[in-house]
Amino acid sequence: MGVGSIPDPVRLRDVAAAAGVSVSTASRVLSGSDRTSPSAVAAVLAASERLGYRPNLVARGLRSRSTGLAGIVVPGIGNPFFAELAEALESALREAGLDMILGDSGGPPTEEAQRLQTLVDRQVDGLILIPTGHHSSAPAVQQAALSVPIIQIDRQVDGFPADYVGVDNRLGIRLVLEHLAEQGCRTIGFVSDDAASSTGRSRSEAVHATIARMPDLTLGPELLGFFSIAFGGKAARALMENVPLPDAVVCGSDLIALGLVRELRAGGVSIPDEVKVTGFDGILFSELCDPSLTTVRQPIQDIADEAVRLLQTRMRGDRSPAQRIEIAPSLVIRQSTRGTSP
Repeated sequence: MGVGSIPDPVRLRDVAAAAGVSVSTASRVLSGSDRTSPSAVAAVLAASERLGYRPNLVARGLRSRSTGLAGIVVPGIGNPFFAELAEALESALREAGLDMILGDSGGPPTEEAQRLQTLVDRQVDGLILIPTGHHSSAPAVQQAALSVPIIQIDRQVDGFPADYVGVDNRLGIRLVLEHLAEQGCRTIGFVSDDAASSTGRSRSEAVHATIARMPDLTLGPELLGFFSIAFGGKAARALMENVPLPDAVVCGSDLIALGLVRELRAGGVSIPDEVKVTGFDGILFSELCDPSLTTVRQPIQDIADEAVRLLQTRMRGDRSPAQRIEIAPSLVIRQSTRGTSP
């Protein structure tokens, strides 16, 4: 090897030669087989550490039919909620002895399909997925499920019998509306996703159903678009153009609420004196909002832990009926509804 040249990688045969054993013996030692003598184990491990040998995980995966990898696909890692959920999943997977490959499916359904197929081609042992749309994502999800187990979290596709883990949206909406009623609110505006996602649809249905059961509340303006700060600002401008404002605005996500609060304040609307605002998700920025945002906090780590537990069950070959797990959220009352932070 010349000066400055890149050294050749250490191979299994190099370890075997340094330990004075056959390649097959070295392979058995490094794979954890008990069909080797204590002296051979000691020699191979010492040689492996001395030479800095790293096993070829791809080759090992092909032999064992397991790579120890889980694919994670989210609609947009720029969304703080998805970023926090990905972090929680990575922690749960690490505890389970699995590594993670993260894919961002933001964009049209073709991009989501491509991300899923890439992960399947990389021989991941399973997938944890937040589908982009309850209808548009269905073909790609069903295709990927032919190859690996899939756990859906936060969102789900229609007509597909796969395990699902998410928050109890109905309970979260009920907690918000009961709190607003206690604060003396009577007319409720609702700003959320246009129900292209199952999450948007679920929260919208929960608002309508809960208000129908609460005689003191009336559903006011309902504006549906996207889970984004930009749409929250657009909705705020629309509300200010059609006075009077509702007593409170329930937002389907914290991102919407952040945009709505910013635009309302820029328009001279006092929060919470003129209108109260609530979010949903419990991202870090909800506490940093001015005024701080009352929100429904999702149990992110609990969702991640349950998803990984289910994935491990399916990876072990469990073929029992698909499970649906909804975890209870909590209401965090802050200044945007005249409350105080807990």
